[in-house]
Amino acid sequence: MGEGESEGTLRIAVLGARGQLGRQVPAEIRLGHQDVDLAKADLGALDRASPEGIILTAAYTDVDGCESKPDYAFAVNADGPRRVARWCKEHGAWLLQVSTNCVFDGRQVEAYDENAQPNPISVYGASKLAGEEAVRAELDRHFIVRSSWLFGPGGSNFVTKILAAAQSQQKLRGVEDEIACPTYAPDLGPALVRLAETGRFGTYHLANRGACSRLDYMRAILAAAGIDKPVAPVRLADFQRPSRPPAQSALANNRAAAAGITLRPWQKAVAEYVPTLKVPA
Repeated sequence: MGEGESEGTLRIAVLGARGQLGRQVPAEIRLGHQDVDLAKADLGALDRASPEGIILTAAYTDVDGCESKPDYAFAVNADGPRRVARWCKEHGAWLLQVSTNCVFDGRQVEAYDENAQPNPISVYGASKLAGEEAVRAELDRHFIVRSSWLFGPGGSNFVTKILAAAQSQQKLRGVEDEIACPTYAPDLGPALVRLAETGRFGTYHLANRGACSRLDYMRAILAAAGIDKPVAPVRLADFQRPSRPPAQSALANNRAAAAGITLRPWQKAVAEYVPTLKVPA
């Protein structure tokens, strides 16, 4: 048995166990990129581990990189989940695939619920939607969990980038018309297991409560770090980048809430996380 496994618990494998989210999932079997490469067909590590269920957090998440490497993006984010879903079907296991708010086009004014029609506007979003569709086609016993703006220990994220920028730049700019839900990996990871334990298969949205603009997110990060520096508002159109994010992609967590699973407000998560980082005075 793996560390933390005991009689009566689900035997869960997490793929992407060394990633920012994967390391926060309390799973018994922890498989990293060197164990299972989603771009390749070798799933021998799953044969050896023989889990009852799989939580798939691994993905190619370089949103701008996906634009220049679309074939690789689809190989990892679509073909990979398809192969894992087939493995699950052949071995009687369930699959929970983590997806993204980027499957939406951002044109909707209100938060997107689980019934909203996806319409991705980036290669990353299209590849993740293709992965969702592949899992649904291959396996009845599945969960699709969309989240957004992930941050947490163990890697680079928006919070760490803003704190670094605050130390190196005289002027900060924040986008006021890009809106979503910041999500704290230590909150989401255990929630994925709780959702899996319900056995209620389907599509879910799970993010920390509340939505904000990048501008307001930046201001909250700086406040939590005790950094008094103004942030000038700018528009998405002011930034030229290979990919285009959805302008408004807040997620409504209706189905998970109905199952008794909610995450705390994003502001509280930011206030907890930022003090753990080493921010120069």
